[in-house]
Amino acid sequence: MPPGPTGSEGRIVAPNDVTQAPDVVDVLVIGAGPSGAVVTHTAAVAGLSVVCLEQGDWVNPSDFPANYPEWELLIQHNWAHDPNVRGLPSDYPVDVEDSDMWPVMFNAVGGSSIYYGAEWPRLLPSDFRVKTVDGVADDWPISYNDLKPYHDEVDEFIGVAGVGGDTAYPEGLDYPLPPHPLGKPGVKAAEAANKLGWHWWPGTNAIASQKHKTLEQCGRWGVCEWGCPQGAKASFDLIYMPQAQKAGATVLTGARVRRVVTDADGSAMGAEYINRAGEVILQRARAVVLCANGVGTPRLLLLSADDKHPDGLANSSGLVGRNLMLHPNCTALGYYDDDLESWRGPAGQLIHSMQFYETDKSRGFVRGAKLHALPTPGPLNVIEAHREGEFEDLWGPAIHDVARRARNGILWAANTEDLPEEHNRVTLSATLVDSDGLPAPKIEYRISENTRKLLKFTVERMVEAHEAAGATHVITQELWIDQPGHLLGTARMGDDPRTSVVDSYGKAHDVDNLYIADGSIFVTSGSANPTCTISALALRVGKKVVENVQAAKAEKAQS
Repeated sequence: MPPGPTGSEGRIVAPNDVTQAPDVVDVLVIGAGPSGAVVTHTAAVAGLSVVCLEQGDWVNPSDFPANYPEWELLIQHNWAHDPNVRGLPSDYPVDVEDSDMWPVMFNAVGGSSIYYGAEWPRLLPSDFRVKTVDGVADDWPISYNDLKPYHDEVDEFIGVAGVGGDTAYPEGLDYPLPPHPLGKPGVKAAEAANKLGWHWWPGTNAIASQKHKTLEQCGRWGVCEWGCPQGAKASFDLIYMPQAQKAGATVLTGARVRRVVTDADGSAMGAEYINRAGEVILQRARAVVLCANGVGTPRLLLLSADDKHPDGLANSSGLVGRNLMLHPNCTALGYYDDDLESWRGPAGQLIHSMQFYETDKSRGFVRGAKLHALPTPGPLNVIEAHREGEFEDLWGPAIHDVARRARNGILWAANTEDLPEEHNRVTLSATLVDSDGLPAPKIEYRISENTRKLLKFTVERMVEAHEAAGATHVITQELWIDQPGHLLGTARMGDDPRTSVVDSYGKAHDVDNLYIADGSIFVTSGSANPTCTISALALRVGKKVVENVQAAKAEKAQS
């Protein structure tokens, strides 16, 4: 059993002790991560009244661990990616006893974008047509072109930095800000890709290469995945939510939602949340939008079960929580004789390669992986990477040589596409609860034979890249069990209510005014980092919510 709480302790709140908030708002958003921030902003700028409930807090960039010399120690516990290790008041535990991977997430305004590397690739056209192209999984009810205008709008808003014309994509892909420097590790990785004849492209990152709105210019700290002290990374507490508040949205922190409430007609009438004082408050709304990530959203739908919805809200298909996809990550960490200044960012990808993204059946599996090269900041990170080696190769006099490698490493990493399988799922734990007594999510997730073949193949390719670049030492990891925090597929979209949870605009088939706008609605995962696509989908959902709420209000005014 991995680290984390396993008991059933928790404050039990009386179910009938509920205070009703005075106002009925137009839109209630649950979760203030990337999707929640986009929906909140979209509704607010349209003139609707909006409340966003977030169980975490605002995080000040001056508090991030990288502001301190001991930052590599701080990220071991208080700033760990794993909520079971971190154990903050805003966290809920995750039951991972029956899972091959441990989902990671962060509860705060900005959500897990506080911790993401801000790699910003879009899904490829084939990702929306996997059943048609490869005969496995299912097709999305929308296409690459359907989502493109929403991608373009989000990219412009947050100031994505990159080089247009990536040959892996259809024509017409460009970015508003210039790219970041490749740095010495990026140049060496690109040289290796050239030698091997691989596709590669300068990294596309949601990190400002020059000052943009509320974002500062990147200072190349290289610690992007532990919070950006510079305030340059487009975490959504910095780039979307402040503008949403300026437009009139209300963000309530320390608000843990315990269930979505429905009325006698089966419509969502709002949600009950528990504040830090232990009080239960009902916030009523004309539309409710779930943005609690691919674990939190199905958990909340299951927690919302009642006499009319005994299997959970919006779950007539039985698919709420099923088809969980976690993007298994693998890595090959290479060290070189060259001084690569590998503490410099962004980290964030320096380059990416889509060479092995599509299916090639001669490899013995379907689908593929997105590869990306990153720098390797921090001597303790290097030491951790060597822990599986021989004692004399790491400790004693050897530790000095190992620590010096922090300046001359390249990390090739890859997201691999895991296909949707119904047995991979989120349920409610029978033994583990959060601090308010609510059942924790339980993860049941096993890596398929197809994915294991894909992981092995991908590691071999990344080792090949290091060898082509002249690496003197390579350390591989075929599976990161606590990475990358991509939580997808547990409330999939589709046209048929029997085989999906929401329609192509995120509206629940079973509940007319309930929407989902996070990674839960993915049909397949692709292998591109998903926040870019989640944000575009959230914009598309948010605009449909605005349209429907405005129409309903106009109809009521005329009646």
